[in-house]
Amino acid sequence: MGWTFTNPLFSLATADQNKVAQDIWEGESLGGIAENNNPLPRPIIGLLVLTFITANALTFPLYGQRPNAAIYHDYVSLMNSGMVQEQMNDHSISHNQANEKAMALIENSLAQFDSPYTFQRIQHPIDLDQLRIIAPQIVELQKAGADLEQYSVIGDKILKANFFNLQPDGTIIAKQPWWDKGYMISMFYFFGFCLAVIVTVKRLPHWSWRPDHSIAH
Repeated sequence: MGWTFTNPLFSLATADQNKVAQDIWEGESLGGIAENNNPLPRPIIGLLVLTFITANALTFPLYGQRPNAAIYHDYVSLMNSGMVQEQMNDHSISHNQANEKAMALIENSLAQFDSPYTFQRIQHPIDLDQLRIIAPQIVELQKAGADLEQYSVIGDKILKANFFNLQPDGTIIAKQPWWDKGYMISMFYFFGFCLAVIVTVKRLPHWSWRPDHSIAH
């Protein structure tokens, strides 16, 4: 009793294991429910695939975007400006109010200029307390001459991204490719789910076998 891979698309279970499964299937009443052994209709499979493709296509601009340190580079520069520092250190109002006013100044200033990160900033808003935490790390990376687009903001830390972006000259950079909006992760889980379902189904008796419901009913 075990696994067989001689014909995996037909069955992954050995003959004796299939026999045991068939005996259980026919020998137990299953609470009075007669469960047939039919394949999943092909139109249903097609509908599932179509749903997956459509959902990914419609969410292409949004799916899986990861915030990188370059998004907040200008935030850090403006945070250190005199006008913003004055708002941040205004003790006549509460800490949260000072933060909101200072961040409003930063965002209003950023809105005056076009930026390739405008959409990502909308996707990944940040408050002043978070900015205070990551700002020193961004400054250190700048001093080291690092490419901020190759660093991801993960919580209160800025870490080197794990992208494997192969360039025409053979070099590899840790920047998110334009086509990867999180699809790699999505496809991994989708095919992982499909593989798990296939393995589960192929461990059962093949759909060509029809259970005799009269035995236990």
